[in-house]
Amino acid sequence: MALPRKGKGPGIVVIQEIFGVNESVRKVCDHLAARQFTVIAPDMYWRTDAGLELAETEGEKARAIRAKTNDDKASDDVAAAMAFLRKHEACTGPVGVVGYCWGGLISYLTAVRHKPDAAASYYGVGIDKRVDLAKNLACPIMLHYAGQDQYAGPAVAAQVREAFQGDKRATVWEYPNAGHAFARPGGAHFEPKSADLADMRTLSFMVEHLFGRR
Repeated sequence: MALPRKGKGPGIVVIQEIFGVNESVRKVCDHLAARQFTVIAPDMYWRTDAGLELAETEGEKARAIRAKTNDDKASDDVAAAMAFLRKHEACTGPVGVVGYCWGGLISYLTAVRHKPDAAASYYGVGIDKRVDLAKNLACPIMLHYAGQDQYAGPAVAAQVREAFQGDKRATVWEYPNAGHAFARPGGAHFEPKSADLADMRTLSFMVEHLFGRR
């Protein structure tokens, strides 16, 4: 958990990649807390591998562990984290969710299965297999896709955009020069121009939809 330096702020649940709540996830939490959000990153592997932290070089192991976690149960866990934040003394009440890779899928599922106040998804893997749920969207959502992503590229972005066609609450951005995990702090595939643009868009989006609400 990362708290604002002074007072209280809206809540954000940060949803991990397949590598657990590791250093890059904590950096995201600290970045948002420095901008007056009250942030929590729940351990999505608590049922099977509690406290696990993996490096990005351990992809095979991470994928095997992620496969043991049910996606709908994971979004239920995010809903529980949202409920926790809404009652926390450092939270003003509104709560958004931000997820990366697998967490991007869970952020989307949370937005269509539960009721966050806003949701952001970075290169969510698997959303294209659950687009039938887009009609159940319960909040504004922003989805970021990389043009050179081998897991969720332009074809997926087009499918998601079509699923949300006509829903003004949904915004889909594409970054043609970026690959998967382009916004991972310190990651091997970090692409600073695209990451900064996506992060600024997400921050503006969260400020717009979370600040000033009760």
